[in-house]
Amino acid sequence: MDELIEVGKSILKYNLNIKEDEEILIVTDAESRKVADVFYHSGMLLGNETLLLEMPTRSKSGEEPPRTVATAMKSAEVVLCITHHSLTHTNARKEASAQGARVATMPGITIDMLHYGAITADYAEVEKLTDHYCGLLNDGEQVTIKKEDTSLTFSIKGRKAIASTGVFREQGQSGNLPSGESYIAPIEDSANGTMLIDGAIAGIGLVREPVLLTIENGRLVDATGEEGKKLLELLGDGDGRIIAEFGIGTNKNARLTGNVLEDEKVYGTAHIAFGSNKSFGGTTEAGVHIDCVIKNPIIEI
Repeated sequence: MDELIEVGKSILKYNLNIKEDEEILIVTDAESRKVADVFYHSGMLLGNETLLLEMPTRSKSGEEPPRTVATAMKSAEVVLCITHHSLTHTNARKEASAQGARVATMPGITIDMLHYGAITADYAEVEKLTDHYCGLLNDGEQVTIKKEDTSLTFSIKGRKAIASTGVFREQGQSGNLPSGESYIAPIEDSANGTMLIDGAIAGIGLVREPVLLTIENGRLVDATGEEGKKLLELLGDGDGRIIAEFGIGTNKNARLTGNVLEDEKVYGTAHIAFGSNKSFGGTTEAGVHIDCVIKNPIIEI
C-alpha cells in the first residue's frame, strides 16, 4: 500500500499540479473503491483536504452521476473520477471544468494499472506526440481510416482537436488519466463507409473476432457478430448510434488489455466512438459514449 500511495502522490503532484491549499474530490463506486482509497490516502498525506464520494455504479459510460455528486464536482479545485464507467463525456464533468476544476477521469482503472503500462509513460513525450497529432487534425478537413479492405471517411471541418495528455496544470483542464490521445468530434452526419474493429470495444473488452461496422450518414447501421450485437445494445436505438469521436493513441507505454482507459491510448491505434460528444465540440447528447479501437490503421488527413 505504501508503494501505491507514493504513486498516487506523484500523480497528484506532477499530473495534476496539486497545490497545498487546494481541495480534492474523489468520485467513485463499489467496483473502483480500492483504487480510490489509494488516492484518498495520497491526498491526505500531502496535507490537502480530501473528500471521497461513493455513488451507485452507472450502467454505461456517459451516464450522468447523481445530482449531489455533480454539484460537489463544481466545488473542488481537483476532481478525480475513479469509476467503473466513464464520466468523461458527461455534463457533470463539463460543468465542473467550466467552474475551473481540474478533472481527471479514470474509468476502469485497476491496481495493476498503477504499477504498469500507460501510467508509467514519459509524459513529456506524450505531450509532444499529442500536440503533433492535434496540429494535423486542426489543419485538416477530412479523415479517411483504412483497415484491410474497409474504409471510413468523415469531415472534421471547423472542429477543434482535443489534446488529452494526462497532465492538467491549468484551471478547467480535464481528460483521462492515464492518457495519451489526440481526438476530435467529426461532423455528425458526415461519416460513410465500413470499418473493422479488431482491438477492443468499451464495455465489452478485447474483441474475440473482428467486428465489421457499417456507417451511413454518420449513423451506425450494422455491426457483425455477437460483440457487434452487444455494441448495438449498449448504444440503443437513438442518438447513441451517431458517430461522436475520432482519436489517435499517443502513449508508447500503453497496453491493449480490454480496459478502454488504456486501450484507446495505445500508440499505433486509432479509435472511433458513438454517442455523446457535446462536451468536446460536437452536438450530440445521448447519455452513452462507446469507443471502438482499431489496431494499426492507415489514416489520411
